[in-house]
Amino acid sequence: MHFKWKYTTPTSEQDEAAKALGEKLNMSTILAQLLIRRGISTESAAKRFFRPQLGDLINPFLMKDMDVAVDRLNDAMGRKERILVYGDYDVDGCTAVALVYKFLQQFYSNIEYYIPDRYNEGYGVSKQGIDYAYENGVKLIIILDCGIKAIEEIAYAKSLGIDFIICDHHVPDDVMPEAVAILNPKRTDDSFPFKHLCGCGVGFKFMQGWAKNNGIPFSQLIPLLDFCAVAIAADIVPVVDENRILAFHGLKQLNQNPSVGLKAIIDICGLNGRNITMSDIIFKIGPRINASGRMENGKESVDLLVEKDFSSAIQMAKHINEYNEQRKDIDKQMTEEANQIVGRLESQKHQSSIVLYDENWKKGVIGIVASRLTEIYFRPTVVITKFGEFATGSARSVTGFDIYSAIKSCRDLLINFGGHTYAAGLTMKWEDVKEFRKRFQEYVESHIEPEQIEATLDIDAVLDFKDITKKLHTDLKKFAPFGPGNPKPLFCTIGVYDYGTSKVVGRQQEHIKLELVDSKSSNVVNGIAFGQSASARYIKSKRSFDIAYTIEDNVFKKNQVQLQIEDIRPTEY
Repeated sequence: MHFKWKYTTPTSEQDEAAKALGEKLNMSTILAQLLIRRGISTESAAKRFFRPQLGDLINPFLMKDMDVAVDRLNDAMGRKERILVYGDYDVDGCTAVALVYKFLQQFYSNIEYYIPDRYNEGYGVSKQGIDYAYENGVKLIIILDCGIKAIEEIAYAKSLGIDFIICDHHVPDDVMPEAVAILNPKRTDDSFPFKHLCGCGVGFKFMQGWAKNNGIPFSQLIPLLDFCAVAIAADIVPVVDENRILAFHGLKQLNQNPSVGLKAIIDICGLNGRNITMSDIIFKIGPRINASGRMENGKESVDLLVEKDFSSAIQMAKHINEYNEQRKDIDKQMTEEANQIVGRLESQKHQSSIVLYDENWKKGVIGIVASRLTEIYFRPTVVITKFGEFATGSARSVTGFDIYSAIKSCRDLLINFGGHTYAAGLTMKWEDVKEFRKRFQEYVESHIEPEQIEATLDIDAVLDFKDITKKLHTDLKKFAPFGPGNPKPLFCTIGVYDYGTSKVVGRQQEHIKLELVDSKSSNVVNGIAFGQSASARYIKSKRSFDIAYTIEDNVFKKNQVQLQIEDIRPTEY
């Protein structure tokens, strides 16, 4: 895959501003320029960005219904009612349930948790789950990371004398369920200043509000922040403002004193002794938490996350790791099949979107396959399978395109749907799939911008190898945690050469391990280009080429950097 590189040369005014800011911060003009591009132009704003403070978290009582939710929880505890903490089976839902359950369990014992079975109950609030609550004497359900569209189910619960507090972050409809309280910053009538919390983040705000109301010091919430960091990374919400504070301190907790369950997963992932980043969560920790919900039942992940005994947690983590290995095999097979279908459907090459369906695909893995196809083809993608008499689908989007709105445009065909800008789920009758595909693709065609389906790299700065100093790398780390809204800075260097020692590596000889020089210094710089062995012949020809890359720690050589090369192209003179 070769990308279109996009780079805007700073104006002289921007250069002057960056130079002035860099001097105040004792930081290179290059990195000061990155701050300015992120809307950070003053010394005080830069200090807040580099050192996010828990004291700057937004007052939870600014969220609509927070006072009602706190009062109802207090009433339940006062009356010794049984409380059920109920959540979605993905990472966000499981961490949210673990966070709320673990915190409340310290103060109240008549409480349990519930995760619906993806295959027997499906997404969100299920009648089966409500019946379970009724049979076990539950009077209050706190639902996390789902519930915003469960109008009929919550009405049914109400008829049985069960109240709901909804903690959700998915886009609500015009009509919302008759819950006692609905905590969701995306409510149109909610003036909460930050709209992009994940489900676990909304759960955290609820616990923050309840603790504040009951005179419990904020310090008792800090051990739960590792769950917030995991959810923020895995649910791919913007890592800015409130999320940046939660992720920054959550990563600190994850690295210094993680909960027993997360410590077991860290051990199983082989991340012990390493500085854990958002990328580690996305690629290693998150998939394992997700795996039990994809393959069997997500409750096993919550069992692990709330476990207090480390030896038990290790055994549970090993079991979940086995689920993840099974998931990888199925995922690989389904992705290959999906790629073959895209290859056969010549018409897909002229479409702005991809909609694929196969009644034999595993329901728990279609979301991963949709993500992979979006990454490969740079088009909004929906992957659908048959489940019972219905079709169930997962949708993923490209940067800047609202896939939730595209799905909503077909709502008359849908039994259920939900999600947000970049990811959504949907259910319909199997016989409506072809009509959905036609209408979804028409909507995308008329609403997407051509540049949104181009393979592009947004270059932050052009560097020479002499610019890549130890101090630059140290200062660059201060920009973390990275994610949407604060992507890892991407650099390029023009006119580099193979030092003579670059070689193809990997089990299938698919990667290139590079040792490079440029014409402006004698520095030899190490790099790795994953999946780009097709460029090896050109590199060894001793001709110059350009590279786009991020700057990483070299895990094999302490205190040295390695370039992770995203694209290689011949130099144009």
